[in-house]
Amino acid sequence: MEQENPVDLFDLRVAHVGINTDSPEEASRVANLICALLGIERGEEPFPVSAFSGTLVEVMNNGGRGEKGHIGLHVNDIDRAVAWYEARGVEFDEGSRALCPDGSGRTYLIYFKEQIAGFAIHLTIAD
Repeated sequence: MEQENPVDLFDLRVAHVGINTDSPEEASRVANLICALLGIERGEEPFPVSAFSGTLVEVMNNGGRGEKGHIGLHVNDIDRAVAWYEARGVEFDEGSRALCPDGSGRTYLIYFKEQIAGFAIHLTIAD
């Protein structure tokens, strides 16, 4: 019998890596360095707390979740993915749950309760 895995079940993939910095200036500097390194443009910055290098790296400008930063994971159905993980004993930080801005009441983003190697990890719905 094949074992279920979230990669197959929910099209799970890395959305971005988050890096914590101490100021907006440092976040911008780091984002620019990563852009130069990867040959990509700065990404959209919908939140005033971070700078993006494309869509690959989010540089937090005043610290952020996780001792070292965070890893964002895209899934195609966040509510099913959360239920799948919870059925396997994984806990989520309910205080981090963000709902879709469309008023549907669906979850847009939620962090796992435990860090791994100093990284907070969150699920988010894929675009």
